[in-house]
Amino acid sequence: MILKIIFSFAASTIRYFLIFFFIHGSAIAEKEIKYFSDDHGVVSIMYHRFDENKYPSTNIKVDIFKKQLELIEESNIEYYDPGKFNNEFYNPKKNHKILITIDDAFSSFYENAWPILKNKKIPFILFVSTEPVGKSGYMNWEQIKEISSYEFAYIGNHSHSHEYLLEFSYIEFEKDIKNSIKIFKEKLGYNPIFFSYPFGEYNLKQTKFIESNFKYGFGQHSGVIDSTKNRFELPRFPINEKYGDLERFKFILNLFPIPYKSLKPKDKFVSKEQNPPTVEINFFDEQKNIKNINCFSNEGNQWRNPIMEFKKNALEINFREKFTFRRGRVNCSVKDGDIWRWLGIQMSVEID
Repeated sequence: MILKIIFSFAASTIRYFLIFFFIHGSAIAEKEIKYFSDDHGVVSIMYHRFDENKYPSTNIKVDIFKKQLELIEESNIEYYDPGKFNNEFYNPKKNHKILITIDDAFSSFYENAWPILKNKKIPFILFVSTEPVGKSGYMNWEQIKEISSYEFAYIGNHSHSHEYLLEFSYIEFEKDIKNSIKIFKEKLGYNPIFFSYPFGEYNLKQTKFIESNFKYGFGQHSGVIDSTKNRFELPRFPINEKYGDLERFKFILNLFPIPYKSLKPKDKFVSKEQNPPTVEINFFDEQKNIKNINCFSNEGNQWRNPIMEFKKNALEINFREKFTFRRGRVNCSVKDGDIWRWLGIQMSVEID
């Protein structure tokens, strides 16, 4: 009887240790150990400009933005407070949620969208590049400080220069990010825990540096955030005049994540010698309907079906043609019962 109690206590202790180890951010738990769960996920969307109609690729009209918010409310989808990531990232989200992010801190955000979000107390992250702050068309530090004083508003780091950082040497890249961190500490008193890569592009070495200075990193590839995603390569759906119509927006709102054990290549920079790469996604045994997955790639600068082959639970994706400079994309979807799931991958392509 005593032995039984001892073994039971030991088993409980080990179980508690494993759960604690997993949830509280050990490197092994975050990078290597992944568990399947019914995580409904967080749909993260990305905006830039508001009512700056001469920039349609980064602009959303405010009347459309208001209708998008109405759609969210009508769908009874909760807004996600990004501050909850610290305690909830590795826990299944049982309710579908949406996270709003805004890049670049343009003046048009402060003038046209901020009053709406403030009035409704909608949580969001505003990603700021420190070099253009205060210049024509951009917010100034007083406005950024004002926004950061609200508990539902979060500031994120978007580099210093907002240049195409893959063209920087690693020393130049590190200098740029360190400069932004220094300025944030001087102006706000802290460096944000959130980072977004300019143009959503990065290589593995750069990601490792971001990992050592931030808690979360956001890209610009489509997809839904769940507990299996890399915290430093979080997906977002870009919303603009071309990709912001209400039908597409409604479809995005109702997407669920495609969880996976691992995804290769880990380095999202594709050199000339590696082009075209091979993509391999390892799924969980518990995933139903996963072999009904359908993927499209923009290889050869034209959207088409790549070559797909399942080996047990691993999907290998090969491409008939090279990806062209500067972005290679793969988008996958699967109908899982009465819901749609989505996964996007973006690779930065070296010029040939």
